[in-house]
Amino acid sequence: MSSTTQKFQFQESFLSGVYEVLGLLMSDSRGSFSRLFCNEHFREIGFNKPIVQINTSHTMIQGSIRGLHFQYPPSSETKIVTCLKGEVFDVAVDIRLNSPTFLQWFGLHLSAENNKSLLIPEGFAHGFQTITDNVDLLYFVSAAYNPESEGGLLYSDSKMDIKWPNKITEVSDKDRHWPMLDDSFRGIDLSIEK
Repeated sequence: MSSTTQKFQFQESFLSGVYEVLGLLMSDSRGSFSRLFCNEHFREIGFNKPIVQINTSHTMIQGSIRGLHFQYPPSSETKIVTCLKGEVFDVAVDIRLNSPTFLQWFGLHLSAENNKSLLIPEGFAHGFQTITDNVDLLYFVSAAYNPESEGGLLYSDSKMDIKWPNKITEVSDKDRHWPMLDDSFRGIDLSIEK
């Protein structure tokens, strides 16, 4: 199959709008070439926003957790997360107001070897745990980061009961101090205009 006719493979999770994405990988005797994003292909699953930021993170120690982070409207963002080095357990948590899957989570192993990405739409919190040392992640993001709109969930909150695969070794002070959820948190309203 030629590279011009190959398409990404998208598998929607049980959380509406969260997709496991299998990228395009072409290999020969020299090595490989991988396409991580194609606007035309992603439009087929309803993602048609521009990518306005591309971010990377480097996490040194196995077992580290980053997250769970999100942006309140009107700065909500879609993320497409890809692992370039090492391996992570990547998690999306549904925090959409009135969602039938509110506070449920989906996790996916992303690695440099499996060529998978996770598409996390607006209305979800995102975090990950490193499975190996020295992990590099790449994030395509649909909205500019706005520190006044930042929110977070505590990675160990029993209301979500995320099954992190490894012993937790490192967490930032900020991520360790997100408040526990209570009944006042009803989710985020995505109908707020940007």
